[in-house]
Amino acid sequence: MKVYVPHDTSSLSLGADGVLAAIVEKNPDLKIARNGSRGLYWLEPLIEVETDTGRVAYGPVTVADVSTLFDSGFPENGSTHPLYLGPVEELDAFRRQNRLTFSRCGVIEALAIDGYKFEALEKALKLSPQEIVDTVKESGLRGRGGAAFPTGIKWQTVLDTKSEQKYIVCNADEGDSGTFADRMIMEGDPYCLIEGMLIAARAVEATQGYIYLRSEYPNTQKILRQAIDNAYEAGYLGKKFDLEIRMGAGSYICGEETALLESLEGKRGMIRYRPPLPAIKGLFGKPTALNNVITLASVPFILSNGAETYKNHGAGKSKGTLTIQLCGNVKYPGLYEMDFGISLKELLYDIGGGTATGRPLKTVQCGGPLGAYLHESQFDMSMTYEDFAAQGAMLGHGGVVVFDDSIDMAQQARYAMEFCAIESCGKCTPCRIGSVRGVEVIDKIIANTDRSQNLALLEDLCEVMTDGSLCAMGGLTPAPVLSALKYFPEDFGLLPKKEAA
Repeated sequence: MKVYVPHDTSSLSLGADGVLAAIVEKNPDLKIARNGSRGLYWLEPLIEVETDTGRVAYGPVTVADVSTLFDSGFPENGSTHPLYLGPVEELDAFRRQNRLTFSRCGVIEALAIDGYKFEALEKALKLSPQEIVDTVKESGLRGRGGAAFPTGIKWQTVLDTKSEQKYIVCNADEGDSGTFADRMIMEGDPYCLIEGMLIAARAVEATQGYIYLRSEYPNTQKILRQAIDNAYEAGYLGKKFDLEIRMGAGSYICGEETALLESLEGKRGMIRYRPPLPAIKGLFGKPTALNNVITLASVPFILSNGAETYKNHGAGKSKGTLTIQLCGNVKYPGLYEMDFGISLKELLYDIGGGTATGRPLKTVQCGGPLGAYLHESQFDMSMTYEDFAAQGAMLGHGGVVVFDDSIDMAQQARYAMEFCAIESCGKCTPCRIGSVRGVEVIDKIIANTDRSQNLALLEDLCEVMTDGSLCAMGGLTPAPVLSALKYFPEDFGLLPKKEAA
């Protein structure tokens, strides 16, 4: 019999370590395993028990609940306890998902390398680099960090570029609002990422890899370091490929790949001019395959199950699954790995349960702080790259932040400009200066100071930022501003509140 207690950051913040201590105090002889979260965060800390008859869950468990759990027969049989959930896989929120990349997350003991088979790596070692690249191309896998660039094409460029030294860099600087998928899989299934990087290294003929990890993730760092040490001891790392962690600089802009490379080289994180592309001249001037955590963690499934199996999930050109991180003012927050093509409305209401406050849902922001605010008239659209782009929106890293009708959209628009002003690397004028002027202009609009003139000025300013910025930081900041202005004019004083659509 084994009791699983999650060790991921979110579960710890909800008291998982305290629950563990209380369980051990009650029965020191229990076999304890530390796993990642299942992603159903309204049920965390979620405690699971593995017995001869199956695996069952209880949640959300607090320290105060532990005594009553044992009184009801836990861990042998606690089915009469009010926190008893039964098998997680039978919960509706879990059954609706298609877990490919996250199939092991929350299930396995995260750091037990003996239980991880590295089957995909074994298959990859029997293939040539070109055959691996062709498999990834055929799968339709696109970058999950936000840009959605085809992974196989990026790898092909690195493979075709001749160099004595090539690198694999994992972008784990997960800074978008409402995102935690990278952290969740690194803490719950770290060998999946390591295996994905090993396969990528063989595909592009790289010998050195780096994980650029967000500085705000100390728990992730601890788990990843142990996983990497275990992989060295087991002989998976160190023969033809070495892997290291580098901690991020605490700057949002370092999530952009060229600023990340500058930071990784020990410089200030600032955008590089392109061309050349990082795939040709990247880290230390060498060809570099730079991919997001979820992109690399998706590769083992593709190698194990075949490109055809992977691309049979999804819709249109959006192949595979999307790791949706649903949060904000929502009743059932968590990570949902779904096929591309689910409607936003189904996600928000049927899966998310509407707002946590019970008030009407006003808007959602997808794709991080640079994503557009969506109006309820847009909620019927499918969650695919193409459908979102057609609406002037983006899926980005899969974060979906929910707001009820108490939110002031003029203040949200102001925040978008303020965020850009704080986080800009300062290299280009439209981003560095435009964001500061944007805050000032929005303040004047809210105060009804020459409102019509300042509205025209704001639109001109947004056009300059969109067309003139070097990267997406300044280029996309106008998206949340203009969408808020378009769909919620009443919050800017342009319509009486009672006349709002």
